Amino acid sequence: MRLRSFWAVAVATGMVGTSVGALGTTQSLRPVLRPAEQISPAPQPVAVVASAVRPKLRPEQATGPIVPATQVASNSGFERWIRGFEQRAGAQGIRASTLQAAFRGVRYDPDVIRRDRNQSEFTKTIWEYLDSAVSDTRIRNGKAALRQHRRTLDAIEAHYGVDKEVVVAVWGLESAYGEYRGTNDIIQSLATLAYDGRRGAFFEEQLIAALKILQNGDTSPRNMTGSWAGAMGHTQFIPTSYLAYAVDFTGDGRRDIWADDPTDALASTAAYLRRFGWVKGQPWGVEVQLPRGFDYAQANRKITRSPAQWAQLGVVGMDGRAVPNYGQGSILLPAGGQGAAFMIFKNFAVIERYNTADAYVIGVGHLSDRIKGGPAIQASWPRGDRALTFAERKEMQQRLTQAGFSTQGVDGRIGPKTIAAVRAYQRSQGLAPDGYASLSLLKRLR
Repeated sequence: MRLRSFWAVAVATGMVGTSVGALGTTQSLRPVLRPAEQISPAPQPVAVVASAVRPKLRPEQATGPIVPATQVASNSGFERWIRGFEQRAGAQGIRASTLQAAFRGVRYDPDVIRRDRNQSEFTKTIWEYLDSAVSDTRIRNGKAALRQHRRTLDAIEAHYGVDKEVVVAVWGLESAYGEYRGTNDIIQSLATLAYDGRRGAFFEEQLIAALKILQNGDTSPRNMTGSWAGAMGHTQFIPTSYLAYAVDFTGDGRRDIWADDPTDALASTAAYLRRFGWVKGQPWGVEVQLPRGFDYAQANRKITRSPAQWAQLGVVGMDGRAVPNYGQGSILLPAGGQGAAFMIFKNFAVIERYNTADAYVIGVGHLSDRIKGGPAIQASWPRGDRALTFAERKEMQQRLTQAGFSTQGVDGRIGPKTIAAVRAYQRSQGLAPDGYASLSLLKRLR
């Protein structure tokens, strides 16, 4: 769907675990990539920045200052690009009538490019992200949404075998339960991004998919609104994911994820999660206690054990007992040894297909637990720390590599290779090898 689904303020950084997109509590909380990247070319994350669900005015309708000369030049080149694109779209089965309706009034949108260019410095720590993602307001509104739509959600859960609280939590993080679905014209935004060329092939693919949606009659061009980078509806599908996974649960002949009625969007989310292996009744993860002297090298997604086996190593639930037998699990330390620890299961990886950021998965999982009546995370976080900026993450990768601990690239993304390099460096310095890329570690490297 990628979605994750995709889309987030951290589009250019691909941040995971310790830092995420800086978003308000009324916006989409997707921190990074959308999940379809493993099905089709990897999508980039986007953020919903909207205050209403009405489509915005087309440029020719708006009143205000004269358009700057630079924008006029962009529009001129943009119009030439559209003419070339129409030929490519026609070769892929898009009818001339569809193209004419979709591009009527569409103009180059410099604001979309500005947003695409200015994302990488917007970061939050995992605990700051969770403070917003699982705020008291979001929990309260999630419980209210569950009550209001219980009959629909029960039917969706029965049909797809996906826990309704998880579906509601995705809805809550993606659009604040439908309040912030995005007001950008999807055709205009995707065409602008495809013309811009930085990730032109990906956005042209999304634009073709959006045109197929229109040609199928699921919605109309000006009703197809969403985030500035193409994520749509209550649970923010990108067009290619919509084509592959959206469903018509209401039976009205349209897969309508844009309507005020969220039924099709919620069912589409459940269908997506089931497609990638959701295990009914299995938690995404469970908060655990680590024993004194825990070998942090064991906190690795590739190392899985049964809860009983972890208990033999001293890893137990917050009640001091072995975690119930939910299947094979691994240990995740999203803020290193100084923060909360989780035993995560297969459903963690399923939510991850929606959005690849650890912070997002924990946010969805923990919000679903709280909506269900579960407790807050009990461990403390290292709240004295701040998130590394994009430049600092790149600097850390450079300095680790120069010190002989290669991160196998310098891209500002704290992924498995960088975490492995951090751990190796920590061991060489006699530090706890928890893999946490902190500011204090960067200062030590300096």
